[in-house]
Amino acid sequence: MPAVAARLYMASQHKGVPSLPLPPARPLPVINLGRLTLDRASWALAVQDIVFACRERGCFEVVNHGISKSCMKGALEAASEFFQLSTEHKEEFASDDIRQPIRYDTSSRDGISMSRSFLKHYANPLDDWIKFWPTQPPTYREKMGEYAVEMQRVSMQLMEAILQGLGLGPLYLQEKLEGGLQFMALNNYPQSSAKKVDKIGLAPHSDYGFLTILLQNSPGLEVMHHKDDAWTPVPAIPGALHVHVGDHLEVLSNGQLKSLVHRAVLNPNESRISIASIHGLSMDEEVHCAEELIDEHHPKMYRGSSFQDFLNFLPANINKYKRFVESLRIDEP
Repeated sequence: MPAVAARLYMASQHKGVPSLPLPPARPLPVINLGRLTLDRASWALAVQDIVFACRERGCFEVVNHGISKSCMKGALEAASEFFQLSTEHKEEFASDDIRQPIRYDTSSRDGISMSRSFLKHYANPLDDWIKFWPTQPPTYREKMGEYAVEMQRVSMQLMEAILQGLGLGPLYLQEKLEGGLQFMALNNYPQSSAKKVDKIGLAPHSDYGFLTILLQNSPGLEVMHHKDDAWTPVPAIPGALHVHVGDHLEVLSNGQLKSLVHRAVLNPNESRISIASIHGLSMDEEVHCAEELIDEHHPKMYRGSSFQDFLNFLPANINKYKRFVESLRIDEP
């Protein structure tokens, strides 16, 4: 998405200006992740398809990922049951400090939430973080913990494929990725009402990490592919997961892959739950452009940064509609 168009979209959505008409949407790529565990030829084709989807579209759907339907259903149930708790229970996790290990709120401090409530917490390594998670509903830690572990596994599979496709090799950063940050955002969007003019639940943005893996119980996610100037609705395919490229993967690839601009719109038929699992390096570990992808024809395009840098960026960016990755570009003042 051109930078000017991105800023126009972001500004217009914050001011309640209606969206531009959507052209017929191109189907999103659907990746059969099971091919990564077959013979070498199938693995190579799957790697090719994943990197092509990242490069051309910035996102894709994955099926045959090995996560049981009961695990995904359990995670959505745990999220839904948490949001149904009394305000008193949920407010136990309310905080203005975005560095807290768990945080509940009904309006974001990052300037992009329009109409949602959310619970955010860390998840990897699970033993380090689960003690901060809610004990109500009673099965929350069990169900969300099982789902978080599966998300980490899938993220490792996908990152190995992407790093191979970039020519860096599947073991590149392996240890740092295994011990890296997993940040989970549980989102609760109300049903859109006829009286509400602004239908945006979460304004256009991109995510900070390498990959975001999203599970949703109903449609509402919209993405803007790199070569498009219109929003594409993402269907809620039963059993599928949605994957998109984050800011730090754009940096690591030295711009070969671009992070995906996306937003959430309110569903006119029902409320919506989504669970985003964002994966990156540890909190203080900086991500730099891979040296192997820098040469005289491909100069270094981004400054290094960490998750802590991202957290520092958020308060200064409220209502400015600037993406984190834009602040990292070398040509930025």
